[in-house]
Amino acid sequence: MFGVNQSKKIIKVEGMACDHCAKKIETALKEIKQVKSAKIRLEEKEVEVVLKEEIDNKILEDTIEDLGYQVIK
Repeated sequence: MFGVNQSKKIIKVEGMACDHCAKKIETALKEIKQVKSAKIRLEEKEVEVVLKEEIDNKILEDTIEDLGYQVIK
């Protein structure tokens, strides 16, 4: 059944300061076909990404960094 192999990734992000930042990142990540959802936790400085199928972390990280934020590894 499609979706059974969903996985979740937590990405630490520096530079998010407001709801506008959160929405910008969420929108960009949701445009990636493998991403089911993206939820920002501003206080924790992290993004929870639920995937429909596996994807290279670099794609997610590059998407965030292309918006001007720093991924903490």
